[in-house]
Amino acid sequence: MKPVPHATSLRRAPVQRRSAERLTRILDACADLLDEVGYDALSTRAVAQRASVPIGSVYRFFGNKRQMADALAQRNLERYSERVTRRLRQAGGDGGWRTAMDAVLDEYLEMKRTAPGFSLVDFGNQIPVGARHTEPNHRVADRLTELLSGYLDREPDEDLRRVFLVAVETADTLVHLAFRVAPEGDERIIEEAREMLRAYLARALD
Repeated sequence: MKPVPHATSLRRAPVQRRSAERLTRILDACADLLDEVGYDALSTRAVAQRASVPIGSVYRFFGNKRQMADALAQRNLERYSERVTRRLRQAGGDGGWRTAMDAVLDEYLEMKRTAPGFSLVDFGNQIPVGARHTEPNHRVADRLTELLSGYLDREPDEDLRRVFLVAVETADTLVHLAFRVAPEGDERIIEEAREMLRAYLARALD
């Protein structure tokens, strides 16, 4: 079963398998509707109808659509982390930070192009989800520090976290620019972003 968001993003965490499956259907429906109608037109009632669950099931987990979108953002981060981990496992430890950077950027681009709802929510940056102090890119940097420190044989300290935070903020800005220029992401801008990240990370990690 796909991971569900951490319990802190929910009114009530699912305990039984059936409840977890229902939560997954709700978030899947939310993602599909975000692509179809956008965040402003999204409603909990429409999500319940698309997921084929009673409206009370939605409110069991979420007080409003903002909380639902935040839970989707957290699920996106979990799935992204899984994809990056799988990619690095396949690489077998070869290539150091350059392989890690390609995995981090390529998997983000793939989710941007293919994952339902991701273009509007990603990890929480695109719409006003969650509490303002959560700083979605800080969450991403924390997760990458956790995931990559062992792969890079580096201490997961504040210096490494700061490097990843700067890289994440840079990539976030330039990737969103690329997707504003072209629906699938302007390849020239993406390559410029890749070169900038390589230059920065070479100075910080070599």
